[in-house]
Order: sequence, then C-alpha cells, then structure tokens
Amino acid sequence: MKKNILLVCVFLIVGILVASAQKRKIQRIDREVQERVFIPKGQWMTGGSVSYSEHEEDNLNFLVLKDFEALGYDFKVSPYVGYFFRDNMAAGVRFTYSRDYLDLGNADIDLGDLTISLKDLYYLEHKYSASGFLRTYMPIGNSKIFGLFNEVRLTYSYGEGKNSTGSGTEYDGTYQTTNSVQIGIAPGLTAFVTNFAAVEVSMDVMGFDFKWVEQQTNQVETGKRRTSSGNFKINLFSINIGMTFYL
Repeated sequence: MKKNILLVCVFLIVGILVASAQKRKIQRIDREVQERVFIPKGQWMTGGSVSYSEHEEDNLNFLVLKDFEALGYDFKVSPYVGYFFRDNMAAGVRFTYSRDYLDLGNADIDLGDLTISLKDLYYLEHKYSASGFLRTYMPIGNSKIFGLFNEVRLTYSYGEGKNSTGSGTEYDGTYQTTNSVQIGIAPGLTAFVTNFAAVEVSMDVMGFDFKWVEQQTNQVETGKRRTSSGNFKINLFSINIGMTFYL
C-alpha cells in the first residue's frame, strides 16, 4: 500500500513538471553572431606562413650541460587558399612542408656523481601535410578591422626521416616513415592592415592525433610504433602568425 502511494506521488510530481515545462517558453538570447557581415560571400582568401630558425653551438657550457657542440635548423612553409560560400564562412585547403635538422657533435651532462656523454648524433626529417578546413568569422563589436575566427581542420601528414649515432665502424642508422591523421580546432584573431590584406594569429587548442611509425635499422631490423592522443589544452608553441589576402 505504501509503495503504491509513493509511485502515485512520483507520477504526479513528474506530470506537474512536464506540464509546467510545456507551458513555459524557453527564451533564447539572440546574439546576432551571423547577422553582421565581416567578410561577404563570394570572396577568395589566400595566404600562408613561413618560419625558419637556425642554431649553432661551439663548446657551450650551461648549468649541467658541458662542452655542447651542435648545429641545426627548423624550416616550415604553409600556404593555403579558401572560398567564402556564405557570409563569414569559408572552406579551403592548406599544404605544409617542414624540415628539421640536427647534428650533435658532443654533449656532456654533468649530474655530479653521474656524467652522461652523447657524441655524433644526427637527425633529419622532412614532412608533407595536406588539410581541408572550415573557417567561420565574427567581427569584434561593430569593427570592420578586427575579428575573431575559428578553424576546424582535418589533416593527413606523411614524413620521412633518418637518425644515426656513432661513426666509422661503430655506426648505427635508422630510417623511418611516418603517417598521421589529425582533427583539430584552431581559434584566432585577424586584423586588416589594408582593405585586402590581414595579419592573423591562431593557436591549436584542441584535437586528436593518430600516428603510425615504421622503422628500419641498419637495413636489417624493423620496428613499428602506433600512438593516439587527444589535446585539450593551450600550447604556446603552436602559435601561428601569417598574412591572408582577400580577393
């Protein structure tokens, strides 16, 4: 008897809540995000970013690092093109080429009672990437100069690299190929410097990465590695700065 009374009370309460929810209209705030045209339909966008850094160390000593000798550089170029199929919305493709090189002649790590010595290390990798993206823009207030954008990317990358240790008869060399698929989101800020050109700053803040690596050492031994990761944090090293032209 008590259970029946309890069930009746529960059904009555649920019925009252459902009836009140149906009578009450949910008020949504109209933020007018898409009503203000920042970049109109029918325009083309093209641009890119280029980065290069080089370093050379000769008998460098810093903290626990002793007698450091190295030479290397990093190079990356990334052109892209897109079309605005709707006001403030564009779709396009991006291509990226990057090359990393490091020749480590000597490095001693002095940890007091323990000293680690590294010599004759060589590393070289170049990577090609192609991605499709969808980008949406939103002006900051009523400004026609400053705006925010968000870009969703789907990227495929292929890379080849080799690394080696030692020299002469004591030489070890490994060749590897890398395939990866990435899904990411990159918000950013754009600022027009002329009527047709803008400076853009973006940052990778979220995404998924799937990578497959195959290696061959001394043309005899083989190895494989597969990794997957999700990134849900701000990475200051992923900041990209580039120029975009609107035609």
